[in-house]
This record gives sequence, structure tokens and C-alpha cells, in this order.
Amino acid sequence: MNLIDISTVALNVLLGLFILLYIFRIVMTWYPQIPVKQFPYILITLPTEPLLFVLRKLIPPIGGIDISPVIGVAIFSFLREVLLGQQGLLTMLQ
Repeated sequence: MNLIDISTVALNVLLGLFILLYIFRIVMTWYPQIPVKQFPYILITLPTEPLLFVLRKLIPPIGGIDISPVIGVAIFSFLREVLLGQQGLLTMLQ
């Protein structure tokens, strides 16, 4: 395995992990009483909150519903497809 293969696998895992974390954030919005600053929820909140903070400024909650985690999933899914998909940039370089 060369360096490009290792970095591609690592990037695939990292983007997949972020997609999973944002899916967990979607589920967490269904239960507003969850203490997001306590363990184990902080493990989901810390890596996802910076992007969600920016997205909430750009797209405020609509009718009291926060759609920023859904946009986070879309962003990371799009990045994963563009970089690592069947015709992704890094796939084409290999």
C-alpha cells in the first residue's frame, strides 16, 4: 500500500465518521433535554458544533426546527462523493 492509498482510506474513514456524528446530532435534536455538555454526548457535540454554529448563523431555525445538522450531513456526503466517489478526484488520481 502506498501513501496515496493510506491517505485515501484515512480520509474516507474521517468523512464517514463526521457523517455519522452529524446523523447523531440530528437524532439529538429530537430530544432537547439531552445534556449535550456531559459525557458521552460531548463526544458528539465538540467536533460538530463549529460547523453547526456557522450554519445556524447562515440559516436560522425554520419554525423552531434546526436543520443545520441535515446540512452538515449533506456537506460531508458531498465532499466524500467528490473526493472519493466512483469518479471522485482522488479516485481518478489512483
